[in-house]
Amino acid sequence: MKQLLLAGLFAVATFAAPPEGGSFLLKNVTVHPVSGPKLDGASVLVLDGKFAEVGAKVTPPKTKIRIIDGKGLHVWPGMINSGSIVGLSEIGSIRETNDTGELGTFVPQLRPIVALNPDSEHIPVVRANGITMTALLPAGAGGGGRGGGSVQMIGGQISLAHLAGWTWEQMEVRRSAGMHLRYPAISPVSFDPMTFSVTRGNYPNSKRQHDQEIQELTSFFDDARSYWTAKKAALPVKTDLKFEAFIPVLEGKTPLIAFASHEREIREVIEFADKQQVRLVLAGVRKPGAALETIAKKKIPVILGRTQTGADEEDDPYDEPYALPAKLHTAGVKFCFATFDAEFARNLPYQASQGVPYGLPYDEALRAVTLNAAEIWGIDRDYGSIEAGKVADLVLTDGDLLEVKTDVKMVFIRGNEADLETRHTRLYKKYLARP
Repeated sequence: MKQLLLAGLFAVATFAAPPEGGSFLLKNVTVHPVSGPKLDGASVLVLDGKFAEVGAKVTPPKTKIRIIDGKGLHVWPGMINSGSIVGLSEIGSIRETNDTGELGTFVPQLRPIVALNPDSEHIPVVRANGITMTALLPAGAGGGGRGGGSVQMIGGQISLAHLAGWTWEQMEVRRSAGMHLRYPAISPVSFDPMTFSVTRGNYPNSKRQHDQEIQELTSFFDDARSYWTAKKAALPVKTDLKFEAFIPVLEGKTPLIAFASHEREIREVIEFADKQQVRLVLAGVRKPGAALETIAKKKIPVILGRTQTGADEEDDPYDEPYALPAKLHTAGVKFCFATFDAEFARNLPYQASQGVPYGLPYDEALRAVTLNAAEIWGIDRDYGSIEAGKVADLVLTDGDLLEVKTDVKMVFIRGNEADLETRHTRLYKKYLARP
């Protein structure tokens, strides 16, 4: 019996191990490495899941490997959605299919990747559009909207995951890449996501609630720092999972991903982060106003939400969300894109390209969904561009990666070809064959 148990555990451990990287030679393609100029008629050699050589003349190894002739096609790095709930939420209106409803105001110990469903129908759809990795948002995270509702202030850790694998362990890129913070905003209008109800209050009450939340947030930081100090001094303290999970933030190893959309809360969260001496990344920025100068001066990275959306208020310029990426670029702010959802996560490339007609250079739009995202998440040594030594996440297309009309022909994750069949293609074939 004991031997059978050990054999079963060994089988599970083997199954959960990340898949070995593939090897192949891709030739006669136009390579867009992102980190350098475009290469026409080039070849890409991938060995054991990593880029081995990129150039006009690449000699294949003596061992037999797959050779793919991509004449007329383009090769790009796999795109990174820097914030989604793909694999955590299936049907938004059916509670049983959503693993995004944890309770608690401060829950830094939560790790969304352990709840990732590898069989989610959203994953193949997103992957088939050239997106190979996503940052998984914890419960309570959002796109930086104004107004409260019963959501977490610190909702948990943000994980990075590949969009291919049998288990979450195989899909894992980085278990804890950031710590979520919903910074309190002053707004007399609040939205409750559980009941979809809007409550209108008044400024004094909103300010009172805001100040109370800031006090609670500050107390949590103080308690976590006291716990950390006691641990460093080897004092006898009872293990607290919340504080244990938060120590990397206080050490500066893990960035605080703060959702703050408008100028007032952006200024406040920057001051708060400076006071607490933690690394800061702003997320869900919509109307930075004069705070943009501070963001640029302090070199704070920004994760932008969807650009294909309307202005916040009826008196705002219609193109305000379209022009925001260009404003950040002009100010010298490093930014990337996220969709902060599951249903529109596949549209990531179009969120980036939306800013191009409004002043954002095309190369910067492409960097924002590839190398910039990798740099902001601290994984640029291995991801984000096509360079020798990096992990072979790549996309083969018949045209511009950011264009709606472009077809994705092949996707590779860790050098392994990913299946491009989706619920959409299955239904298409089904009804095409209808008598």
